Amino acid sequence: MPRHTAKTKKLESLSLTELRARYREVVGEETRSPNKKHLIRRIEEALAAKKQPSPARRGAATAPSTPPPPPVAQATPSSEEAPPPSRRRGRFSTMSLQELQAEYRKVVGRPTGSSNVSYLQWKIREAEAGRVSVGPRAEREAKVREDGKRVIPLSFDAEALESLDKAWRDAGLPSRTRFFMRAVHRELTAMGATEAAARFAPEEA
Repeated sequence: MPRHTAKTKKLESLSLTELRARYREVVGEETRSPNKKHLIRRIEEALAAKKQPSPARRGAATAPSTPPPPPVAQATPSSEEAPPPSRRRGRFSTMSLQELQAEYRKVVGRPTGSSNVSYLQWKIREAEAGRVSVGPRAEREAKVREDGKRVIPLSFDAEALESLDKAWRDAGLPSRTRFFMRAVHRELTAMGATEAAARFAPEEA
């Protein structure tokens, strides 16, 4: 797929928030990924899947104008002789959205809230072919520093982070970490979680 089409350039011009909203609209799933290249690739793949004609339409376009001759009667094989059903591309044509989501959960190994039929069909085929990862999404582990403290990932839009940093600096706080400690302490105290709140108590001057 060309990486520098007009559509790609338009996606690259979006902010991370706009890109996540476009991802949700096209793919049908929520995402908190901060990787814009990953989001753009997934959006383009889902859009490409939408453009593929459905099996029913392909069948209608290639159907002969005259009815086919009646099939020759054959003996019905026993259950032991019957071959296993093949995975045909047209097997999705009779599935409802709920059945397609259930098939997605079975093949991909995790649930989905997507109602995009073309995307669900594409993802199932890709999973069956081994071209996409299956199973529950692995949670990212927190990094552990040399002093034993763990670093947890927090993602913000550039504009939001700039406004946040300006606010704690204007308030006279020494660092972003101190701001988060104070905010967590205040929120836990309001929730009544006093024991947890004590671990985030502001340091005495």
